[in-house]
Amino acid sequence: MRDILKSVQVNMPFRMLVDRYLPMVLKERINPEIGFDCFALDSFGKEDFLKVAGMLRDEELTITFHAPFYDLRPGAVDRRIREVTVERLNQVFELVPYFEPRSVVCHASFDSKYYVSSEDLWLENSRETWKHFLTMAAEMNTTIALENVYENAPTMLDMLFNSFDNPENLCFCFDTGHYNAFSTVSLEEWMDSIGVHIGEIHLHDNAGIADEHAPVGEGNFPFLQLFEYLSEKDIHPIITIEPHTEENLWRTLKNIKNMKLLDYLG
Repeated sequence: MRDILKSVQVNMPFRMLVDRYLPMVLKERINPEIGFDCFALDSFGKEDFLKVAGMLRDEELTITFHAPFYDLRPGAVDRRIREVTVERLNQVFELVPYFEPRSVVCHASFDSKYYVSSEDLWLENSRETWKHFLTMAAEMNTTIALENVYENAPTMLDMLFNSFDNPENLCFCFDTGHYNAFSTVSLEEWMDSIGVHIGEIHLHDNAGIADEHAPVGEGNFPFLQLFEYLSEKDIHPIITIEPHTEENLWRTLKNIKNMKLLDYLG
């Protein structure tokens, strides 16, 4: 399983990384996708971030980021909500030069139950928000990966991507567990729509009812179908495991090995 561990990122909140898992990350050479929530951004200072970044970079570990998302609305109808969202996301992008992450995963946060009859305004506001951060990402040599969460279909995400002129520093992060729990359309429809934009995959599983973050292969998401698609289209995304517990991490690695998922990517 160590060979698989070298080829993937493992999602880990910054607070848990500092308080508990940093020694294991360094010993096992785990490539972290560091989650920066509002609590971490308010509790730690520049020196804390610089210290951890230095330790990870000294070990030449691959780093990705997960931006904060609690209560944030990048396409909010209310201007002041968007301003707070931009302020929070700015805090994360200020850390990019320290860690040099390959990607910064962000939630696009479209919800058809929330933005009823305001889809056009959401799209316009989202475009302005991400236009600001795409400029920063280009300057910092990183990529923004917009992730699906409550989107029940790829329509609005596809429209958002197509509102930009194929920027090199924007991609789609396809989250398998979120798709399985919240989508109302087929995996084929998602891939036909946004598959070409995939630059990162978040791997976790569930029974299609709730966002359980179960180990890969222990729910009913069609992983073989997804990886066959990636292989056919010659897409080689960043692969990130989102285990939520240490036990689920090792179970996921074992299941990935048994399912031979990474073999599809060469």
